[in-house]
Amino acid sequence: MKTHREWKAEYKQMRFPMGVLQILNLSNAKVLIDSGLNLPALENRHRFQLDLGTHPNRALQNDWNELGAANFRFEAVALVDRMESEPDRDYRDDVKALEALWLEEKHPFGPAGYHTEPD
Repeated sequence: MKTHREWKAEYKQMRFPMGVLQILNLSNAKVLIDSGLNLPALENRHRFQLDLGTHPNRALQNDWNELGAANFRFEAVALVDRMESEPDRDYRDDVKALEALWLEEKHPFGPAGYHTEPD
């Protein structure tokens, strides 16, 4: 049986997909763009908050409550590749830059999405 320390070390070695996640409302095509270093965990967090009714984006939460989970699709729209030559690299800036590109491309503000206009 593995010890807590062994489980922890094994978990730290795991490589999760990272990049940009899109939550698409299938009934009106509005989107929410988010990014992270662990896309499965990011999706789980959004789903959990929406199911619980505590999502910080009230417009998305209202549509989720009204339309139901079946009317939304979660999809990874862009992935960041890990560089094997730099195993300890911090990819946070890469992921945020990719998110900014997707926000610029999709422009999910106002009636087109769940984001507020940037200043």
